[in-house]
Parts: sequence; C-alpha cells; structure tokens
Amino acid sequence: MGYAQRHNQQLIQAYPSIGFTVSQIEGDELKGFKKWGVTTGVGAMVNLSPSEMFKMSVEADFTQRGTFNNSGTPYSLYDFTLNYVDIPLMFHFQEPVGGVEFGLGVDYGRLVQQPHGLLKYNPLALMPDTSNLSFLKNDFAIVANLRFTIWNGLKFDLRYHRSILPVKHQWQFTQYVNAQETNTWYNDCYNQSVSVRLLYVIGDDGHKPKAGYYRHHHSKKRRR
Repeated sequence: MGYAQRHNQQLIQAYPSIGFTVSQIEGDELKGFKKWGVTTGVGAMVNLSPSEMFKMSVEADFTQRGTFNNSGTPYSLYDFTLNYVDIPLMFHFQEPVGGVEFGLGVDYGRLVQQPHGLLKYNPLALMPDTSNLSFLKNDFAIVANLRFTIWNGLKFDLRYHRSILPVKHQWQFTQYVNAQETNTWYNDCYNQSVSVRLLYVIGDDGHKPKAGYYRHHHSKKRRR
C-alpha cells in the first residue's frame, strides 16, 4: 500500500534544467565540436510502468548551437550562433542496479534567431556562398541521453542531438588553386551538439526502480 501511494504521488514529476552545449554544423567544411553555448529549460517526467523503470519525458528548452573556427583553415574567422527553442519527446529506461537512466527520442527545434556572428575566409583558397546565410526555421532531430542521480532529486544529464533533416540546403562552396577556380560543390547542413546539464526533479528522493516488486507482491497474494 505504501509503495502504491508513493508511486501515485510521483506519477508526473517536473524539473528545471541548466547547463552548456558544445556543437558543430556538419556540412560547413569544418570538423570538431568547438562552439560553446548555454541551454536551460523545464520538463516533466511520466512513469510508464509500476516499477518506474520505464518513463517518458517532454521538455521546453532554450538551446544555443552553431559553429566556431579561428585556425585560419579554411576560414580565418567563423563564428555563428543559432538560438533554438527545443521540444524533445523522449522515452527512458532506468536500470535498477545502479539507477543509471538511458533515453532516446525525437526533438523539434524552432530557430528563433538567424545566425549572428562573423564569417571571414580566404577567397584564394575556399569561398562559401555568402549571398544567403539564412537557415531553415525547423530542426527535426534525434536525441539520446544518459542520466544519473547525484543526490536526491539533483541529476547529471548528458545529451546528444543530431538533425535528421537539413537545417540548410545546398550551401555552395568553391575551391581555388593559384587564384583559379578548380571545383564547386554543394552541401546540406545538419546540427550536431552535446549538452551537459544539471536537473532537479521535484519530489524525487533518488530511489532506484523496484524491479520485480509487483511480480513478487502478486505471487505472494496468489499463494495465499
């Protein structure tokens, strides 16, 4: 009875979150996660099973993504910031031994500000088309995360985000050798980011899922 009451009280749990992101734009002829940003938001978690091993969550987050490079290759300076409002819907499995939680789901991101920053390049090496640097308003992505409890309701969350549809279509790049154009190509661009966050789940005492509780409880009732 006591467990059932506690379970009902915690069917839906709310949480705020705050952290940072590191990201890149795949398709801009750069490699490496070098753009730092912030992420913050609120979420709600719903238990899907009596054991509390299976859960579903939905969030509303503000997240900064983008790209950065100042190495001179191929850009002398490239610093774009993309601000998104994200709504991730995820399903979670919390293993009962260590209490580590694994999540997988989808995310809808709405671009609330077009890229702001700087783009400087060497026109004698690689020249991107700068006539239109706008990105698509919608970002559809897959998200995966790993989460564990630090203390009671305070949790550490590591999340990976990757666009499944382009956020910019057919960005043109032209390569030059000895001031002569040698090659032109077009890339679709995708967001990729990793976020590290702290969450505080309201009303969570840090307990682990009760795997096998109901199976054991009902088997005892049948024997009676």
